[in-house]
Amino acid sequence: MRAPLRSIAVFTGSNHGFNPAYADSARALGREIAKRRLRLVYGGSDKGLMGVIADSVLAEGGEVVGIITRLLFELGHMHQRLSRYEVTDDMRTRKARMSECADAFIALPGGLGTFEELFEVATLTQLGEHQKGVACMNIDGFFEPVRHLFDHAVAQGFMKAEHNEMLIYHTDPSVLISALEQWQAPTVNKWIGPALKPA
Repeated sequence: MRAPLRSIAVFTGSNHGFNPAYADSARALGREIAKRRLRLVYGGSDKGLMGVIADSVLAEGGEVVGIITRLLFELGHMHQRLSRYEVTDDMRTRKARMSECADAFIALPGGLGTFEELFEVATLTQLGEHQKGVACMNIDGFFEPVRHLFDHAVAQGFMKAEHNEMLIYHTDPSVLISALEQWQAPTVNKWIGPALKPA
């Protein structure tokens, strides 16, 4: 039986983006995380959407754990009101610690760092190195290009449909977290046999 969720890592941007709906949805997700008494694990910054979701969880009395690199810490980017924080030597260690501390993952809109984190944890799930659900909060269709890219990878024989389908997309934070609570890991391996050669 799957263990209950206790903590969720959220990947998102250190910018706000141009669409006000991004910050509104980050706040809504933060409220839902706090309402369910889940721990937020995130990158530790007070900048952009990262700061927005941390503030939202903290405002509702929730627990927020920030994991930040030494470089960003020394640049003064760390949120000052976290429940607790860790400072790591580099980005690779930061990502590993976030993964270790979380029972599931949600990506909000962001840039290269957000995409890298999303793809890495999805890959670890695909390989069976952990059994943790991965979701995208698809605000105003932000993650539709990712969905189309994965569909294309399936169509071209680089990815199994089951691994494409394991990612959860939704705009409602309550639906998203409920889906993560019910999530089951795919039972297929990642390898696909070669295409048949023409006679």
